[in-house]
Amino acid sequence: MWDVLCFWKARKGYDVVYMLGVGAGFAAWIPRLHGAAVWINPDGLEWKRKKWMWLQRMYLAAAEALSVRFATRIIADSEAIAEYLREKYEKEKKITTISYGAVIPARPPDRALITKWRLSLRSYYIVVCRLEPENHVLEIIEGFEASRSSRQLVIVGDIGKHTSYIQGLVRHQSNQVRFLGTIYDKDELSALRYYACAYVHGHSVGGTNPSLLEAMACSSLVMAHDNPFNREVLGACGLYWFTPRGVTAMINAVDELHVDADTRRKQAVEIIRCQYTWEQVTTAYADALQDLCFAGDGIVVNELHAKVLRQKQKLTGEH
Repeated sequence: MWDVLCFWKARKGYDVVYMLGVGAGFAAWIPRLHGAAVWINPDGLEWKRKKWMWLQRMYLAAAEALSVRFATRIIADSEAIAEYLREKYEKEKKITTISYGAVIPARPPDRALITKWRLSLRSYYIVVCRLEPENHVLEIIEGFEASRSSRQLVIVGDIGKHTSYIQGLVRHQSNQVRFLGTIYDKDELSALRYYACAYVHGHSVGGTNPSLLEAMACSSLVMAHDNPFNREVLGACGLYWFTPRGVTAMINAVDELHVDADTRRKQAVEIIRCQYTWEQVTTAYADALQDLCFAGDGIVVNELHAKVLRQKQKLTGEH
């Protein structure tokens, strides 16, 4: 209901109302009645998340359909999500792909930031995520435990929630499998990613994941769950697994130097530099706003067009 209330409060005085998530998609028509465009970012395949009960998943699937129906534009954060939406809702042509960005560190992080966790250079594998089934944390742990690695597996995520899934994960805690809890300090997270042997990424239903981009920006060697979303971002620089056995094989291969880790790390950074900068993201949004200006859609076109042009000039340095 909070999102519906936000739609109601934003019904007047705005050119564009942008909502993240599909939960209140059925109410997207409210600002449109007053001449505003409504953009919705579905944030992946929310209805596929295993944390939801079947009734919640049914609601989210319906909310997704209504979002596509009532929004002026759908912003997908990956081309794989956009293709899914185009195939499922064949008559809708208003789907745009705009991803997220990441910042490449200007210099290597302070190595002292990892010593507080009793870690050293390349002595550990790292996972950074919400501890939920669709992020395959259990499969990562089981695969690691079955490997021959003498390194540690370090997991950054909230262990304070008393769900049966998290309780099951924490039972694996040992000298080699460590849970650091939540870490919000960006410098610490960058250091943990930068100095890890590899970043293990288990996300499977969320489109382009910011944590994956941040790991790549930190020149991480990435071992990712094999799905279209991760392959779209990583391409040939990633190592892919689908089961705990796959995780085991990847870790053994990395530990035994059967993987050209340095080359893949450099490729990951180059992908971020070429495709996932915040300058590219903001320019894409400015272009979408400019398209809206020309389309009209009940907006004061000349005034909004002038705003967009001024913003684009700031972003690109044009005069």
